[in-house]
Amino acid sequence: MKKIGKLDKPDNHGTAEIFKQPILEKITKTHAIIPISLFLLLSAFFLYQAYSHSQIPIGIGIANFLGGYVLFTLMEYLMHRYFYHMHPNNSWKGRIQYSVHGIHHDYPKDKKRLAMPPILSAGYAILLYYVFYFLIADCVYYFLPGFLLGYAAYLSIHYALHAFQPPKGPMKVLWINHAIHHYKDPDVAFGVSTPFWDYVFGTSPKK
Repeated sequence: MKKIGKLDKPDNHGTAEIFKQPILEKITKTHAIIPISLFLLLSAFFLYQAYSHSQIPIGIGIANFLGGYVLFTLMEYLMHRYFYHMHPNNSWKGRIQYSVHGIHHDYPKDKKRLAMPPILSAGYAILLYYVFYFLIADCVYYFLPGFLLGYAAYLSIHYALHAFQPPKGPMKVLWINHAIHHYKDPDVAFGVSTPFWDYVFGTSPKK
């Protein structure tokens, strides 16, 4: 099994097989626009529910929305650093790690594996709804849209990082950091949609 970051070719446009069964293999692939659209539609739906049924003051609603967005950026960082880049101590953990992220490092130009499949994305959103509702009750109708919007932004940025040339201006740092993460040092630059948490936790690339 290949290790993350140890690429045979820095610009590998190929792909890899996860399942021998064709149907299972097919559902591991998706274009990023599908889960992005799903999360945006769900965000709009929950915001409509908040507007039409919730008695929460708008100021508190906006604070929850922003809190959901910020929490996603933190979860993005933590998941990328500690789950996607975990150090497996047995074969089944190694297979999980490779299937969810190692394969992306070996084949970074495979655009059909830049996002979770729609079935998993929908299940993920439903689970989050019940978890957040249990924790914050009706505030979920503001908090969850912020969280899902953060997820949609992450998927959009991640797709752009691999599909397009870096732009000029402040956004260019995202392309530079992600290229360093993929091709030079996989133990830095875990933030994809923002470099903020890398600054906080000391994992920014060295200048």
